[in-house]
Amino acid sequence: MLGIEKPQSLTLNRRAVLGGAAIGTTAMGLTLIQSSGPAAAETVAADPLGTPTAKVDLTALPRVKQVMVAPPMVPAHDQVAVGGPKIVEVEMTIKEKKIDVDDEGGTIWVFAYDGFVPGPMIVAHQGDYVELTLKSDPGNVLEHNIDFHAATGALGGGELTLIQPGEKVVIRFRLLKAGVFAYHCAPGGEMIPYHVCHGMNGAIMVLPRQGLKDGAGKALVYDKVFYIGEQDYYLPRDAEGNFLSYEGAMDDYGDSLDAMRKLIPTHVVFNGAKGSLTGDKALTAKVGERVLFVHSQANRDTRPHLIGGHGDYVWETGGFNDAPATDLETWFIRGGSAGAMLYEFRQPGLYAYVNHNLIEAILLGAVAHVQVEGTWDNLVMEQITPPTVM
Repeated sequence: MLGIEKPQSLTLNRRAVLGGAAIGTTAMGLTLIQSSGPAAAETVAADPLGTPTAKVDLTALPRVKQVMVAPPMVPAHDQVAVGGPKIVEVEMTIKEKKIDVDDEGGTIWVFAYDGFVPGPMIVAHQGDYVELTLKSDPGNVLEHNIDFHAATGALGGGELTLIQPGEKVVIRFRLLKAGVFAYHCAPGGEMIPYHVCHGMNGAIMVLPRQGLKDGAGKALVYDKVFYIGEQDYYLPRDAEGNFLSYEGAMDDYGDSLDAMRKLIPTHVVFNGAKGSLTGDKALTAKVGERVLFVHSQANRDTRPHLIGGHGDYVWETGGFNDAPATDLETWFIRGGSAGAMLYEFRQPGLYAYVNHNLIEAILLGAVAHVQVEGTWDNLVMEQITPPTVM
């Protein structure tokens, strides 16, 4: 598949390490074909991949270079696939760097795809190929790789992408399933949760070739995408309860594992740090805009909720070929997965998008703000009398 030979012994060793760890124009992909009888048409399902894998000629596929952008934004893309399958070329560089996670002295060395927590979103269509060039900055200390939950085989690509500082690797995989999926580093053993809990995860969105649909097969379109990566951190503390700070990327290893084993995060944040999507960094929208929220959590369960709004259409498990749930107040994203929600804003003002474990939202940081412009509609909500003395 990749044009890269992998020694069998190395494949077996990688499996042993991980296994031994302690831990469009037609609707709904249908094409109408004229029947030979007098009655009219017969409906048959088109291949959701565009072209069956066995018939793909990789040398003939067009190539498209996708430039990664900083979350919460996503790359420019077509919602309905134009033409047949493509090879989507992506490049990411892993960077180890120290960041502030709050304004209370909390810092952590993150291992970040392209320097972002979460890693940048890749967007393509079912049946496309992703060709990833993964690089590790020469200044890094650790070995890294990438496991795509959207990929098939080789531990999601993890077996084929393990690289040292200063190295690069190229892999190609076909997107056989439509939906939103997590990706993360998985170098083996204790290093898997250690890397994931140091911000080394992200998401990929694989759209159906005919675009999103509601339960009746009607097209759903969005005006923009907000990409939320929820991250749990486990910062070690000293005897007085103060956060410890470390000089190098690996210096916290023992202390971090001790903190992680308690399963009590010190921070649960959106997009890398407390306040990263609030205040002057709030997301923005307008009344009438339809926004697709993509929410990824590589490690823990979470319960997104839009205060002041609803989930008009929700793909809770991430699968876009499933009919979306409708009109939800709160939805559930399983740890190690991503989900999506589409909402049309109907009133202006401030909305809070939260993990509705409100302890984690308010005390630990899992909250984002959306500032919406527009004209207030009293037929939707109206204050009849202001607060007065009784």
